[in-house]
Amino acid sequence: MHQRVVELLRGNERHTRTYDSHFDDVQESQHPDVVTVCCSDSRVLQDLMWGNDEPGDVFTCGNIGNRVVQATEAGEVVSGDVLYPLAYLDTEVALVVGHTGCGAVTAAYDDLTDGVDVPPGVRHCLDLLTPHLDSALDSLPSDLDRQATVNRLVEYNVDWQVAFLRESDEVPDSVDIVGCVYDFQDVYAGRRGEIHVVNVDGERSVETLRERHPEIERRIDRLWEY
Repeated sequence: MHQRVVELLRGNERHTRTYDSHFDDVQESQHPDVVTVCCSDSRVLQDLMWGNDEPGDVFTCGNIGNRVVQATEAGEVVSGDVLYPLAYLDTEVALVVGHTGCGAVTAAYDDLTDGVDVPPGVRHCLDLLTPHLDSALDSLPSDLDRQATVNRLVEYNVDWQVAFLRESDEVPDSVDIVGCVYDFQDVYAGRRGEIHVVNVDGERSVETLRERHPEIERRIDRLWEY
């Protein structure tokens, strides 16, 4: 057995000692208040970023590029793993969480500018990102370096995913939809690992969002207001 698996199982031993009784109230059902759609990236600590350690509190979805979109024969629809808690578990909030230095957004950018050769499975994921990111390229400031460009496209991607959820007839109108960026690269003003709100129900203006949500004013920020 690979030593890393052995170490993970030892970690699970510690987990079982800590959480044995935490599953008492959620063994038969779940009613999470929030569904998060995060990027599948080893640096993105999907539950720990919220300080969450309780089973049943957060319904966590992950994929490269924090996508809410799924391709079907009928066209693009809200991904089933995202829609499930919103439609069936009375979940009230959807959080789309991008992150600085996103590899999926970087690959999409490279694909749009130079083309990239990737396996079919990765190509499928990129093809769900590139069409809408393409529309942002001409609007970006011309004096940005590569990293700055990618991080603005990270925000743009979050905005697009939020818009797709808002426009879907499948998502209940009562659901609050929030877009965030998880920063572990000192891109935004703040500490590493902070989450910055960039979009609330389609509103992107930092000034407007801070006026509407003074309780989280310090956490509302954007690199690119377009």
